[in-house]
Amino acid sequence: MGHFNRRSFLNTFGTLSASAFFSTFSKSAWSRDLHKALLNAEGRSPKELATDEDFWYYVQESFTSSPNIINLNNGGVSPAPKIVQDAMKRYFDISMEAPSYYMWRIIDQGREPLRKNLARIAGCLPEEVAMNRNASEALETVIFGLDLKPGDEVVLSKQDYPNMINAWKQRELRDGIKLVWVNLELPSEDDDYMLNKYTGAFTPRTKIVHVTHIINWNGQILPVRKIADAAHARGIDVLVDGAHSFGHFQFTLPELGCDYFGTSLHKWLTACIGTGMLFVKKEKIKDLFPLFGSGDPKSDDVRKFESLGTRPFFIEEATGKAIEFYDMIGAKRKEERLLYLKNYWMEKVKDIPKVKMGTSLKQGFGCAIGSVRVEGKKIADLENYLFDKYKIHTVAIEWENIHGVRVTPNVYTTTKNLDLLVEGIERFAKA
Repeated sequence: MGHFNRRSFLNTFGTLSASAFFSTFSKSAWSRDLHKALLNAEGRSPKELATDEDFWYYVQESFTSSPNIINLNNGGVSPAPKIVQDAMKRYFDISMEAPSYYMWRIIDQGREPLRKNLARIAGCLPEEVAMNRNASEALETVIFGLDLKPGDEVVLSKQDYPNMINAWKQRELRDGIKLVWVNLELPSEDDDYMLNKYTGAFTPRTKIVHVTHIINWNGQILPVRKIADAAHARGIDVLVDGAHSFGHFQFTLPELGCDYFGTSLHKWLTACIGTGMLFVKKEKIKDLFPLFGSGDPKSDDVRKFESLGTRPFFIEEATGKAIEFYDMIGAKRKEERLLYLKNYWMEKVKDIPKVKMGTSLKQGFGCAIGSVRVEGKKIADLENYLFDKYKIHTVAIEWENIHGVRVTPNVYTTTKNLDLLVEGIERFAKA
């Protein structure tokens, strides 16, 4: 192992202090091994490291994944690493000693540091970040909080998430706004095609465009910045559903150019279940009503979106450890590993007769999430076959014009897991 250069380590992992982070692991053998692996990885490119199974073995050891099933539905909700689980349990135990005191006066004091840390990853101001429970809550804060009048138009796609579609339909029913639908043929590796589908729906009455950054059904990444620039040139606001993008691949919110952004932190950031984040551009906060009542709904303080009443502070505050874990791995390293894992299995099955891919293998158009189907066979049958024969947990997707089994590995997934997936798909296709 080379000499440990502390300055290099801190530059690599942002503001995270290695000694502070690993002090929480001091009694764990797996953490000491991971520490060594990280130091040995210094100087190696993220792309090179993506294929190093020895390195990722130590990352895998930091999770408590089940030995009984192979979980390839991390797109639904991801498990949290041990350090996050332990933090949540510790905060819970403290809370139970005197809940109203320890939750509100002690643990909740971590919210402002957490806000700053989330803003650092997002590349925005802390005063533009609010914490809530999931992407649906974050996005519905915007959907129901915007001042829209009868006849105002909203552009969205049929491939968006159902919760968001239903929220917009409710506004249509109650307020008389008009929903203008885009229907995407996916997968696509043509930014201009996707951009033109949205811009072709814009009219002088369009007030906001709703864009899903990465389509949860098949992992398609949309050209958000191009759509945002085209929208802003017409005076149209941009709401981005980032449920599957934040912590998945590397970007910042200023790079997206959006006005509003919502995400779940229990997916790719691997925080506890029931954690989310809302971003509202500073100048937009004042005119956006909060989803839950606030003392001053016209305030320009982003905290007005956090008036949720009593909630599990111990879950929220454990997010700090998820951020440390994310920093430790490194955003680009994680992106390259996830892309490698998706492409690893897809490359092996794409030429099998009757097997059809529903996701791009190219970086920028896809990352971890992959979709596969077998011609002439039911989507649900493939999902059931993989679980019954191999105990591989996936999910069958039948939504609009997207049909396939969604396969979603994460950083704790091994290539041996994916070899079994490949075997299962091949046998199913030939049966």
